Amino acid sequence: MIFTLKSTMLDRYQNAYRHKNRDCEVYRMSANEMKPIKKGKVREIYDNGDSLIMVATDRISCFDVILKNIIHKKGTVLTQMSKFWFDLTSDILPNHMISADVKDMPEFFQQPQFDGNSMMCKKLEMLPIECIVRGYITGSGWASYQKNGTVCGITLPEGLKESDKLPEPIYTPSTKAEIGDHDENISFEQSVEHLEKQFPGKGLEYAEKLRDYTIALYKKCADYALERGIIIADTKFEFGLDENGNIVLGDEMLTPDSSRFWPAKGYEAGHGQPSFDKQFARDWLKDNEGKHDWELPEDIAQKTIDKYLEAYELLTGEKLEA
Repeated sequence: MIFTLKSTMLDRYQNAYRHKNRDCEVYRMSANEMKPIKKGKVREIYDNGDSLIMVATDRISCFDVILKNIIHKKGTVLTQMSKFWFDLTSDILPNHMISADVKDMPEFFQQPQFDGNSMMCKKLEMLPIECIVRGYITGSGWASYQKNGTVCGITLPEGLKESDKLPEPIYTPSTKAEIGDHDENISFEQSVEHLEKQFPGKGLEYAEKLRDYTIALYKKCADYALERGIIIADTKFEFGLDENGNIVLGDEMLTPDSSRFWPAKGYEAGHGQPSFDKQFARDWLKDNEGKHDWELPEDIAQKTIDKYLEAYELLTGEKLEA
């Protein structure tokens, strides 16, 4: 028997858990088979009644395009790394993870393709702010600083070089744009206004908590990572409200897809840094623009997953076999 999710339920879900991926498709669910209610570039999300199940696939996207390659074990790295950080930071605030063990999930997920890359999560009403924190000056922040000495409206000291560590991490929120639009960097004051529109009387309270949680999470994790040979240059977090109105950490956490990881060994400010993320794949695509048809050579694909696995092992002390 085929049935569709009630429109009110689906609308509520779409509002509650809208991800940065803009090309999501909505599916129907059958009684014999579970299908994702959202399918993004990398993740697929299933409705499990009072919870969600997030599956990180082995797809890889660069420049908002899903590449033709399947990067074996990439989804497992993303899920297991998020689990590691969620466990490490549960003393700062709660997170949405219920379990990353498929034995705790419906029988449908107890198949090889879901083992290791699936996470059962609480349903949240996601807050409409992407919480970005920068500990080093790089990427778009460096480009902005070169123009006017600021990053997202925050004035920084003179004389900084590319990849310099900032005196203190800075919080640079952005909006979550509608499908087809781009996220917009906003000031802290604008984030208050943005939140106030959706949550009257709570804008300032939520904005301050998001900022403070973001900085606290970054500081703890950056210190931990540095001791293990990795610099977390910047990252982003997403938060939501649980059924009691408490702020909870959601989405993924400190993965190579959502963060810039640099090797601490050999770090030197004044130029770009090697990385443990998909920058390796991005660089190859840039260097071969017009020649690749959005497919990486096997050696580049292998080197990409090797970077992910190396970062996971350094940070967790555990080894995932490719």
